[in-house]
Amino acid sequence: MFGRIAGWYDFLNHSLSLGLDIYWRWRLARSARPEPGGVVLDLAAGTLDVSVALLRQYPDLRVAAVDFAHPMLARGQRKLKNGLEERILPVQGDGRRLPLPGESMSAATIAFGIRNIRPREAAHKEVLRVLKPGGRFCILEFGTGRRKVWGGLYNFYLDSVLPTLGRLISGDRSAYRYLAETIREFPDERQLSHELLAAGFARVFHVAMLSGIVYLHVAEKAGGSEPAAAPQDAA
Repeated sequence: MFGRIAGWYDFLNHSLSLGLDIYWRWRLARSARPEPGGVVLDLAAGTLDVSVALLRQYPDLRVAAVDFAHPMLARGQRKLKNGLEERILPVQGDGRRLPLPGESMSAATIAFGIRNIRPREAAHKEVLRVLKPGGRFCILEFGTGRRKVWGGLYNFYLDSVLPTLGRLISGDRSAYRYLAETIREFPDERQLSHELLAAGFARVFHVAMLSGIVYLHVAEKAGGSEPAAAPQDAA
């Protein structure tokens, strides 16, 4: 399915979000806070927008860009110019079984992809395995579609407008119907925090953006013997 829409993926992301997805990805990359010169995992890397955003903010990084859908990575390779091709390594792989050694990543990011990995808990544990102590797992994801936002206007957009626009532009209604369904089924921010703590992360917090339509979640791997903290909202 993602292979079918790879050619339209970036255009639809930008147009259907009115360009806000660019800012959201900037916030995601900013929150990673990797060690200087480290390697960062960009999981569900898609067409590599987050990988590029990471290097714009941290030019000395290298990025392991992992995605299950090869056509998405192939599309994104067009962006690897002016030295980016030496610092971003696109790799086809499964988020439940990462082709990476333990404690090798300074940070990890995933943008609008955790919904597509089933079960999520397997991905949480794999990311925890490959992170270095103290490393961050930063997740950008839509809030649950079951909660009314803006008096239900967002929910109407999600259920009716999004699939129709997706079909008209990409010719693939099922893909954008799938998007709406997975957003509606996704757990709320506190449930996701509990999942991450259950997977073994030591500290978890989240930041709401656009009235909770999108959330930035940050989960930190213990750097020592710190006790696990309760889920909390970021100030």
